[in-house]
Amino acid sequence: MTTPDTNHPHDFQSLPLQQALLQNLKDLGYTRLTEIQAAALPAMVEGRDVIGQAKTGSGKTVAFGLGLLHKLRVDRFRVQSLVLCPTRELADQVARELRKLARAIHNIKILTLCGGMPFGPQIGSLKHGAHIVVGTPGRIEDHLRKGNLDLSNVETLVLDEADRMLDMGFQAVLDQILAELPKERQTLLFSATYPKTIDALATRVLRDPVKVEVAAAHTKSTIEQNYYRVENNEARPGALYQLLANYDASSALVFCNTKKETEEAAQALKRAGFAALALHGDMEQKDRDRTLALFANGSASILVATDVAARGLDIEELPVVVNYHLSRDPEVHVHRVGRTGRAGQKGVALSMVSKKEIYKLERLEELMGQKITLQDVPELPRAFTPTRPVMSTLQIDGGKKQKVRAGDVVGALTGDGGIDGKQIGKIQLFDFSTFVAVERPVAKKALKKLADGKIKGRKFRARIVGV
Repeated sequence: MTTPDTNHPHDFQSLPLQQALLQNLKDLGYTRLTEIQAAALPAMVEGRDVIGQAKTGSGKTVAFGLGLLHKLRVDRFRVQSLVLCPTRELADQVARELRKLARAIHNIKILTLCGGMPFGPQIGSLKHGAHIVVGTPGRIEDHLRKGNLDLSNVETLVLDEADRMLDMGFQAVLDQILAELPKERQTLLFSATYPKTIDALATRVLRDPVKVEVAAAHTKSTIEQNYYRVENNEARPGALYQLLANYDASSALVFCNTKKETEEAAQALKRAGFAALALHGDMEQKDRDRTLALFANGSASILVATDVAARGLDIEELPVVVNYHLSRDPEVHVHRVGRTGRAGQKGVALSMVSKKEIYKLERLEELMGQKITLQDVPELPRAFTPTRPVMSTLQIDGGKKQKVRAGDVVGALTGDGGIDGKQIGKIQLFDFSTFVAVERPVAKKALKKLADGKIKGRKFRARIVGV
């Protein structure tokens, strides 16, 4: 393993990338490299294997995306790059970013293969071929086993958030996929944490890799971290209510260690009047999609989630993160905290600690190299009432497979007697459904407009969904 050259380039235009990629980056407004991009991209362009250790929001997707797009040959219509992600949400996010980076490359095909989606249409897409495949290990292995996917021409393998893939029990599946890949290839491994399991995987599958590590510690200037003592587990729901009341965040992500805690904490918050939702691995894909859409578009204020479920969340601004329990792994704690204070924004991380968790606190102090002081949970502010989200969500029973586009939805909502375009928020298109956020006061008017009108000349069922 080698370390990268410390004389990093500072802007994208100084990199030896294809001109089309550089022009597109300029058009996108991407100018200055992030730390991981500056350290990793030169090695990637040289064809070196790379280990990148960095928290979410560090710019790693752009780093490996540019690396694999630079060497891709559009005239060779076969799978040249494989990107493996732990969750469908992350795979979708990565594929969107790759398509954006590849806008200037004509006739490039990027295919997403994930579990939780119908198998048949994926087989059809594979028959038409692809240059880049982004997917989850389980579904990729399914297609390999059934002979639908040929990886014999893969030149670049990306293992994104490899630590989560191993945490989710994908080791055996990864081994099966690796056995189908050419031995002569470039491998790029990204992981927020670097436990022994990741070190063992890296040693096995990478060749003389360059290791790039972006400091995991968060500066006090961007993220304020506070730790609060709680008596026992029974005291946590009340303490959570008091903390959220004092910080009165428009958006907060609460981390729990188990699915059971996730459901219990979300229910307690709902009873207290918060617009809260739970997200965990036992949920069906359609319920996960709806939950993530509601939180991402501002129709729910609080998402209570397990670590695995929260990976790949595409949330632009997240002012508050709460640790309902401390994580068993101090590096996972650092990763959780890194969900807030992104892209230069200010953030707050609040953690509850009981006497039984002092050993976790000591591990965290050792990792961070500083003493942590416990505070009392602040009293509830007078006459506090949880604020309702400003947005409401309409779910339309039609999506990409019905050729529905965001512009069609906007047109249907803003026509004669409709709502103002400024009252429409985030629109998310899935294969068979569409979620559109509208300002809460006009939700019923928007629903009536959809019920009375048509999208793409067709009638689609729609309803208000929310907390």
